[in-house]
Amino acid sequence: MRETTAVATLANCGDDRPLRIALFTERFLPKIDGITTRLLHTVRHLRRQGQQVLVIAPEGVREFEGTPVHSVTGFRFPLYPDQIVAIPRPSVGRVLAEFQPDLIHTVNPACLGISAFYYSSLYQVPLVVSYHTQLGKYLHYYGMGRLEEFMWWGIRKGYNRADLTLATSSAMQKELETRGIQRVGLWRRAVDTEAFRPELGSREMRARLTEGHPEDKLLLYVGRLSAEKEIEQCRAVLEATPGLRLALVGDGPHRGKLQEYFAGTPTHFAGFLKGAELSAAFASADVFFLPSRTETLGLVLLEAMAAGCPVVAAAAGGILDVVQDGVTGHLYEPGDMAAATSAIRRLLEDSAHRERVRKNGLEEAERWSWAEATRDLVMAYRKMIARERDLPREIARRSDSGASEEAICDALNVSRATLRRHARATAQNARP
Repeated sequence: MRETTAVATLANCGDDRPLRIALFTERFLPKIDGITTRLLHTVRHLRRQGQQVLVIAPEGVREFEGTPVHSVTGFRFPLYPDQIVAIPRPSVGRVLAEFQPDLIHTVNPACLGISAFYYSSLYQVPLVVSYHTQLGKYLHYYGMGRLEEFMWWGIRKGYNRADLTLATSSAMQKELETRGIQRVGLWRRAVDTEAFRPELGSREMRARLTEGHPEDKLLLYVGRLSAEKEIEQCRAVLEATPGLRLALVGDGPHRGKLQEYFAGTPTHFAGFLKGAELSAAFASADVFFLPSRTETLGLVLLEAMAAGCPVVAAAAGGILDVVQDGVTGHLYEPGDMAAATSAIRRLLEDSAHRERVRKNGLEEAERWSWAEATRDLVMAYRKMIARERDLPREIARRSDSGASEEAICDALNVSRATLRRHARATAQNARP
């Protein structure tokens, strides 16, 4: 693929022509978490809507429902042994040259995803970045909090080279803008209401999660077992609520410490569940609890709501977009375990209130489909590509008038990386 090929393709990219999207991600199958879940649904619906997708991800799978996945080898990250850090390799450039993307979208770039910045420039296509993890806040849970400002400096330097940065909640959009990130948009939330439904609850799953005590009340947590999730807070709720049992669904680097911490309490470590078993777990519990204050969205809350399980969560981050306090669930100030316990006990003891919250949560979840979220994403892609066609003329006009690079970038709301990418393409196309 010559460096001018993608530019020529963009120039002919009509509003209805299928897009060719290269998706870089640091996480993908077989690992399942909120990021992977979003990507799986997005890839699926992009294909259903006629787009063509290439996924570039750490080693794992070679394809997903007909979508090719270019698998890149790497090493296991010490703090998260189940996370493979993939190292960019020349094979990435070769597969991109063959695919000829219209744009590149890099998800939470850290190592493999950083190479997307280089390939966007090399193949002269626009770049989208999406922000899914509050890595700066995570550092505080691992004794490295003093590095947070340095991390934000790096994020700012990198993300501001992109043509568009997507946040997964309005709270995160505001956070990014406050931190100096430019050109920030919102990637709307969604949930699979076919997979998560109240009728999928079962006495068998309830007995399994309560270790043979289905008559007891069941508090559920689903997600990564890691320090930043603050799962230890569940113990205060258990101790203040007689007859309550806790099920922790998921796994992670903090599991050993949590097993020690919850020893002697009615807590069941269920491990990873997926598919029908995960759906049944949500629908079989009495209350879903999310104590984390580092969520960029909290997709598991939408999944619980879709399954008819009332939710209680810390009022922080993206969670504020998902839960309306007292209506679709309950919120509490992070760390206020008396308030969290009171909210959980009210849902357990007041059946009329629980039913109202459950019904409202169901209705809220049904508003957010993956098909609509993906259509919005494609519209953002197309808007950016359409803008690419006009940029060379606008850049040339301002440059001919003597405007500086900084002034041109400010006027057109583009990064210097984008400006120089177009200047280079114009020079190449002008060669005899």
